[in-house]
Amino acid sequence: MRFLYLRDPLFQTALVLYGVNRLLIKPLVTGGFFHNHFNDLLCVPLFVPIVVFVAHLCRARPHDGPPEPYEILLPLLVWSIQFELLYPQLSFWSRYVVGDPQDILWYCVGAAVSSLWWHVHYRRQPA
Repeated sequence: MRFLYLRDPLFQTALVLYGVNRLLIKPLVTGGFFHNHFNDLLCVPLFVPIVVFVAHLCRARPHDGPPEPYEILLPLLVWSIQFELLYPQLSFWSRYVVGDPQDILWYCVGAAVSSLWWHVHYRRQPA
């Protein structure tokens, strides 16, 4: 039942997929899902384990179980507002960030799949 944080299989898979997409697929593909939305899908499985690991190190996390719904929803909400609504409106960031409401959909899909994986996977594991 103990969450593996940076050794979590979903986190490690998302890390590899992000690298493959960033280094191999994106340079070869123009537009489409892998160019525009795949990294958004990987956002939650990639960054939530890092966030909860840091909280664990700071002793701000009361348990070692898989991420709780609020530990998934809070970053999802913050990232959606930050990257899709706020940053595209600011002159400095607008050079680097393009607001796309569809990205929020892919953040949510990644969050739902991640939450399901973590709670099913860690429920099966012996304590």
